[in-house]
Amino acid sequence: QVQLVESGGGSVQAGGSLRLSCAASGGIFRDYVIGWFRQAPGKEREFVAAITKSGGARTYADSVQGRFTISRDNTKNTVYLQLSSLKLEDTAVYYCAGRVSFDTDVYRPSEYPYWGQGTRVAVSS
Repeated sequence: QVQLVESGGGSVQAGGSLRLSCAASGGIFRDYVIGWFRQAPGKEREFVAAITKSGGARTYADSVQGRFTISRDNTKNTVYLQLSSLKLEDTAVYYCAGRVSFDTDVYRPSEYPYWGQGTRVAVSS
């Protein structure tokens, strides 16, 4: 069973950048698809991006396409989410999550059995 820990959140001005990390332990990291989700105050958790086990394929939410980049380094058991051109509406707690399959369920938070504790991103004007 994999454990996930996010880091890299913080406060940034609109237009700025951050890099989030999701470090894994306790499992075979390359056996897991990793997704990033976010939850803003008063809103439901929403899909941001996901990456296949090898890193060969990625998918993004329309709202972040072209601004965020997901990547992974299986030698370091870590997935990254590069956030660029940040907007006020990107403010949220960001979570990474793991599951076994890369299919249409990667967009659904209920289909991920493994979750980190979250890291907060605050974008100001």
